[in-house]
Amino acid sequence: MARVVRFYSHGGPEVLRIEDLEVPRPGAGEVRISVKALGLNRAEASMRKGTYIEMPALPSGLGLEAAGIVEALGDGIEGFAPGDAVSIIPPRQMARWPAYGELATFPAELVVKHPPWLGFEAAAATWMQYLTAHGALIDVARLGRDQPVVITAASSSVGLAAIQIANLIGAVPIAVTRTSAKKAALLDAGAVHIVATQEEDIEARLREIAPQGVPVVLDPIGGPIFTPLTAAMARGGILIEYGGLSPEPTPFPLSDVLAKTLTLRGYLVHEVTGDPERLEAAKTFILDGLASGALKPIIARTFPFEDIVEAHRFLESGEQFGKIVVTV
Repeated sequence: MARVVRFYSHGGPEVLRIEDLEVPRPGAGEVRISVKALGLNRAEASMRKGTYIEMPALPSGLGLEAAGIVEALGDGIEGFAPGDAVSIIPPRQMARWPAYGELATFPAELVVKHPPWLGFEAAAATWMQYLTAHGALIDVARLGRDQPVVITAASSSVGLAAIQIANLIGAVPIAVTRTSAKKAALLDAGAVHIVATQEEDIEARLREIAPQGVPVVLDPIGGPIFTPLTAAMARGGILIEYGGLSPEPTPFPLSDVLAKTLTLRGYLVHEVTGDPERLEAAKTFILDGLASGALKPIIARTFPFEDIVEAHRFLESGEQFGKIVVTV
């Protein structure tokens, strides 16, 4: 038996329950892990609320990121042994491969032996944020040296990962946040410029920073911010949308899209995780960045497994700076 988190109805954090369940032995090609830490993502809150792209049958487990120790192996597994320290590439189907539990099972191709110097909490805070940012900025946008890049929701885990990756390749990260309360922390995290949306004219501030226009925008919000963002973009620029957090409608900025031949591009991390070649390149980039210290997961707060409800409340508060981790 193992403790796992499930929910029986959609709703707020209070619908999450910790239950004792029998976890089956891993099947062929699967690895079962004794989980030591979980990384929380907004996708999990969305699935809990019933607004995620995946709509599972209830009751359902959830969770996309874990780190721990290999506990059991299914048939046909090579390269892993019980006792190995590992972390998880986020699966495409959260309900099929839920991470929230003392024991969790994943396909072997999603299991990564992480370096011994990378602790379980940092390992659980690595893959979703860096894979998302790398795929968007490096694979899709082809961001280059000295190019400015606007990063909205900059204090989120993906936002901070994007800032670090931009700095690693010599680009110029422009962090967009709601107020100046996190300005000092964002500058310490590597942002070159800060734009506070509730205190400044976004378009005017971005034009001041990048008079020739911004070639790349990374945004998980959508909504009314699309208008000033696209107005400040460079000809031929690309806006990559990977979220949709705004409850307000997202306008289509037709005049700027036409006048500047802009690309507005939806993006999912599954584009990377589902492509072995792209995934291997991203893993190499990320592990090299971690080893050099250029990439370093920023953990906002750590909760014990028993406080998963409170951890989800904090996840939705918008107060965090970096990744929320749950220890098991």
